Amino acid sequence: MLNDKELLRYSRQLLLPNFGVEGQLALKQARVLILGSGGLGCPAALYLGSAGVGTLVLADDDEVELPNLQRQIAFTGEDLGAAKAETLANRLRSINPEITVLPRVERLDEQRLAELAADVDLALDCTDNFEARFALNRACVKAKIPLVSGAAIRGEGQVSVFDARDESSPCYHCLYPEQGNENLTCSEAGVIGPLVGIIGATQAMEAIKLISGQGRNLAGRLLLLDAWQMDWREMRLARDPDCPVCG
Repeated sequence: MLNDKELLRYSRQLLLPNFGVEGQLALKQARVLILGSGGLGCPAALYLGSAGVGTLVLADDDEVELPNLQRQIAFTGEDLGAAKAETLANRLRSINPEITVLPRVERLDEQRLAELAADVDLALDCTDNFEARFALNRACVKAKIPLVSGAAIRGEGQVSVFDARDESSPCYHCLYPEQGNENLTCSEAGVIGPLVGIIGATQAMEAIKLISGQGRNLAGRLLLLDAWQMDWREMRLARDPDCPVCG
């Protein structure tokens, strides 16, 4: 059950119709993997931790650098050189001591990702490279857990949900082939800071909906954002029957 501190801490969420105590308990009991503790991972983790997700697993082997501070809002100048996952974990514990945060400062191979995915209820892709995205997608399909996918570069972002529990839902590989994708990063192409906040916060909202069972999530839909025009577009996604991952 929720203790007195939790009832007060989450009181604004407990007031929500169709969410209430049941929704909050679902968050408390949930285990979520966040792959990447940078521009997307920071806002996603901060919102999920603050909302009361019981266990967050933060996986990232990178360290905080000065150019990160333009958009990675969990870090300060005092964190330069520190491991991102551990620093973000400490920030979350200071905000909400009621939750468990498990930093994983390691480069995850296919087997390790599969192990982590098998031990959580859903995963967030907050990475910036296709190799990690495809590996996490395979791990989520194998574990039959939802994947909340986000990406942001320059002034454009996208977010979707790939729910392996639903036989009609596509996976990430249905949308993008594994070969031939250009792996541009923010350090090469640039990115405007608030964009990653918008996409990361949207990922957090999708995760809360999936955990609580409330609302309509983005499974089968891809949202595309042009931040400079503040123009959202929606694309319908279909499962590829010949997909080598989920087909």
